[in-house]
Amino acid sequence: MDTTQRTPEPVLGAMYFGTRADEALSTDLLDAFVDLGGRWIDTANCYCFWDDPSGVGGQSERLLGRWFAARPGVRERVLLATKVRHQPLVPHAWPSSSEGLSADAIARGFAASLDRLGLDSVDLLWAHAEDRDVPLAETVGAFGALVASGQVGRVGASNHAAWRVEQARAIARDRGVEPWSAVQLRYSYVWPRPGVALPEGGHVHAERDQLDQARTQGLDLWAYSPLLTGAYVRDDRPLSEGYDHPGTHRRLAVLAQVADELGATRNEVVLAWLLAQGISPILGVSSLDQLTEAMAARDLRLPDEVRARLDAAV
Repeated sequence: MDTTQRTPEPVLGAMYFGTRADEALSTDLLDAFVDLGGRWIDTANCYCFWDDPSGVGGQSERLLGRWFAARPGVRERVLLATKVRHQPLVPHAWPSSSEGLSADAIARGFAASLDRLGLDSVDLLWAHAEDRDVPLAETVGAFGALVASGQVGRVGASNHAAWRVEQARAIARDRGVEPWSAVQLRYSYVWPRPGVALPEGGHVHAERDQLDQARTQGLDLWAYSPLLTGAYVRDDRPLSEGYDHPGTHRRLAVLAQVADELGATRNEVVLAWLLAQGISPILGVSSLDQLTEAMAARDLRLPDEVRARLDAAV
């Protein structure tokens, strides 16, 4: 299967598979996602160390490995992305023992991922976050070596500054290795105040320069937390304090109007708005109803006038 992502599409996030989402629910969601025409699944080697008594990650990858093993042929129907960088090397000691992005850490971390997954390759490998204690050229070379070996189809950067991504891409070009061709950042229809520290540690929100970089350089952009853990539709899931500003209130008002006019949910409109911009939203769903609603956004068309209204509310 071609791993080049030419058009945006929903991505199934598997962060809590094997921990908060038990075996039955996780496999039901995976099966339903494929049945609905979904292709990309996103996980990480560290998922979900903070929710597991062991204090280390790997639960999501192991569950995916069992799912692949139990369903011959499904691997040819889906594309899989995983990440290295945040796996604790000492149980319950994060971030002090986080594996980092040295060449050795990348090689060992990824080899362990393949073992848990029961696979010989993945379609996309992310650098989960920056590691400024390691020369960027060392990280770039290690990622390039995995592509050259055939174990990785493409490489990308999650939670990185735009200038670091461009610097890494320049290093890759100079060395003749595969460059990062995708970025993963937090992004949704409403934005936090500039410079605010999000309560979720390590989250990097997409800013204008990162959005512009993705557009002009032809990078795939994957957006995590696109529905802000249910804040658009659930009164018991309020937005964090950093989102409390006039621009948010104006955008939420327009969002509600558009959803009513189109006969859609606010979640569907947000996801359709992201897809219309060429952004692939990562779906962190915990029920089949949530998955069905999210996947329905693929068929929701936003007329130009509606897009303009959504964009103009700032």
